[in-house]
Amino acid sequence: MEIDSPSASFIGTIPANYDRYLGPLIFEFSAADMAKRVASGLDGPARILEVACGTGISTRHLSEKTLGGTEITATDLNQAMLDFAAERNGSLEGVTYQQADALALPFADNEFDAVVCQFGVMFFPDKAAGLAEMSRVLKPGGQLTITIWDRFEFNPAVGIVDSVIKSAFDANPPRFLEVPFNLLDVSAVESLYHGAGFQDVEVAHVSEAAKVLDHENVARGFLTGNPTVLEVNDRGSVDIETLITAASKKLEDTFGPVPVALPFREITFQSRKSKP
Repeated sequence: MEIDSPSASFIGTIPANYDRYLGPLIFEFSAADMAKRVASGLDGPARILEVACGTGISTRHLSEKTLGGTEITATDLNQAMLDFAAERNGSLEGVTYQQADALALPFADNEFDAVVCQFGVMFFPDKAAGLAEMSRVLKPGGQLTITIWDRFEFNPAVGIVDSVIKSAFDANPPRFLEVPFNLLDVSAVESLYHGAGFQDVEVAHVSEAAKVLDHENVARGFLTGNPTVLEVNDRGSVDIETLITAASKKLEDTFGPVPVALPFREITFQSRKSKP
């Protein structure tokens, strides 16, 4: 993930909590959908670059959906996330992991048949530069697929946890959960594509109702599976377990007792790089 903040490192127990709690809740369905869209646009074995692969959930789905002989280079800025992804996924045919800054990709021009980025662009300090880099390494005619989150109103569980966090601090509350939701304007993302040299952009809103068996796991995921936990601990005035308990109760008050289905919605963008 590419966020310009000292408290935005995905370190320590964060990768494991991200994968354990948030993976099945919000990343598996998105990764499966994205992998299917990418694979359907490939004519055969291909070279794929994944930017901001996190714990490798989308990497695994891409590996499963694409044809044998496909090579996937999965990158992330955070080495801890890459290490977890490599251990979690084990040996996947054709998959390699490499640390890389999305704003300065260490690859040659026109090197990949497809470039994908699941929930990463929102973290780029310079989003236009990130799109330009992904375009640069993409072959003419190759496809660029990215996903972003839709608004809190379509992902209400995240908004609830965010509101509980902010209500617990008199000043300077942790604000990390705002970051994944800072790129909400479809036209703005289309403009990023156009600025990187793409023409027509296909946009799809993808909804999912995630079955939840424990509200505490949801709260724990959004509070400890990302740098929010670092922000809370840095301030030192509120215990993270206190916030988890409060967020769990608010989720149950809002959605009812488990089992329950929580709604989530993302936006997927796809386009092909123009040929000369």
